Amino acid sequence: VQLVESGGGLVQSGGSLRLSCAASGSVGRIYSMGWYRQAPGNQRELVAAATSGGSTNYGDSVKGRFTISRDDAENTVHLQMNSLKPVDTAVYYCNAGPYSDSRYADYNYWGQGTQVTVSS
Repeated sequence: VQLVESGGGLVQSGGSLRLSCAASGSVGRIYSMGWYRQAPGNQRELVAAATSGGSTNYGDSVKGRFTISRDDAENTVHLQMNSLKPVDTAVYYCNAGPYSDSRYADYNYWGQGTQVTVSS
């Protein structure tokens, strides 16, 4: 499975960005698609994930501001990020594979990452 992310960039505090991730290859193995992020000096954290069954999971810090959506016909996942804050600054990684439990994220596939920078 190959994952290609797009949509990162620089935005002012309070602004919005939309990230996209397109999967190719053995997409039949994908049950969960989602996003993680890592800022310098911080641990990687779950941002949001969605399963092919329709369930979603969000990190506490983004609930109410970010929305994840999947298009299984196109094998893509999107992350709409609103009301962005400087603390959202991080590299955002697409994650997809058979495991929906964030404890097993490393057994899924990863994208190359896209930088999101929120200025104050």
